[in-house]
Amino acid sequence: MNVSLRVVRLRLAEPLRISRSVMTERNAIWITVEHRGLRGHGEAVTSVYYGLDTDTLRGLLAGAGAELGRFAGPESALDALRDGELPAPGTPPAVTAAVESALLDLVGKRAGRPVHQLLGTAVRPVAATARTIGIVSAERARTQARCLAGSGFGVIKIKAGTADPTDDLARVRAVREAAPSAALLLDPNGAWTPGLAAQLLPRFAALGVEAVEQPTAPGDPEALARLAERSPLPVIADEDAVCLADVERLAGRVQGVNVKLAKCGGVHAALRIEELIAGSGTRLMLGCLTAGTLGIAPAVHLADRARWVDLDGHLLLAHDPWTGIGGADGTVRAGTGAGLGVRPVPPRAGTAGPAPDRWSAARTPQTGQAAFTPERAAQPAVQPAVQLEAERAAQPAVQPAVQKERHHREDVE
Repeated sequence: MNVSLRVVRLRLAEPLRISRSVMTERNAIWITVEHRGLRGHGEAVTSVYYGLDTDTLRGLLAGAGAELGRFAGPESALDALRDGELPAPGTPPAVTAAVESALLDLVGKRAGRPVHQLLGTAVRPVAATARTIGIVSAERARTQARCLAGSGFGVIKIKAGTADPTDDLARVRAVREAAPSAALLLDPNGAWTPGLAAQLLPRFAALGVEAVEQPTAPGDPEALARLAERSPLPVIADEDAVCLADVERLAGRVQGVNVKLAKCGGVHAALRIEELIAGSGTRLMLGCLTAGTLGIAPAVHLADRARWVDLDGHLLLAHDPWTGIGGADGTVRAGTGAGLGVRPVPPRAGTAGPAPDRWSAARTPQTGQAAFTPERAAQPAVQPAVQLEAERAAQPAVQPAVQKERHHREDVE
């Protein structure tokens, strides 16, 4: 198996402000696994919150890619990943999820079956997705909500957590007036104390909010569980529900858990969480980071299993380099083609960018292990809106910590 990585810049159509940050752009790294003429693809995105800058993420993906060389094919590699034998212990979940995505895509293509069928679902998953409105003025929120409702969105998620809670109430009220039939979700991203949350949630319930994500600061799941006991709204744990052990502590004590594949470690990790909470009274929400269609697609193949679906990260981009899961009309649809069922957007004429790094597996006579050495491939065309990281090499050097924060602060969405 050959593995290649490619770094691209994803720019948002407009800044996304949440309670603790503003995002305007982020880098994504695409991992491609090639075997006998077929390719599988996955995507991981940088995150300040999880300590994954571009260089760190690229190095981790390269290491995980090197490990694939010891497997005869993608099927055995996927089995090892599912059993926890791949990648190396301590690998961040976002890296595991991206590698799993590429393997699922490739295995599906080799079998001629879409990913959801590989996971045991015969019928193509189709689900209404929430669309996020960031922290904006009430009038701006009203305009956005009216537009979203007119486009077919029946679920709208509203960011909250400003210094003055009356601003949040005004924003939600404006959205409710502009989209009276929409289901509303509220997400303060952990901005409130338990006391403030207890005061505010009845007021948001009166405005017709259906559920609230992570109202209190992460790190105290007991406080979140106590709030959920008396909340007039269903409470969905997000930042306090990262891994299986976190969910085990909260199962039956909160009304929902927001499972993001980049947070838990991929599709099979999400399925283990679904199995854990079954019958506990805690429902599954599928969420995502701001990413391209390639990064969102694996979760769409699970969309039929969730009570709430919030898979709109690709809809926030100025240009999505991949297509195949829909969403612009308020509904995401798993691809019906083999694998993930997504495809790159055709490049525009006359544009080109640096080639990806490529690692080719070759058995070394000394160890018999797979050795991965960089190669250069033919330069692929890229969209002007997708800036390769290497294009910036001629610019003055910037310290990684400064470069990471220079334009914006990335964070959990």
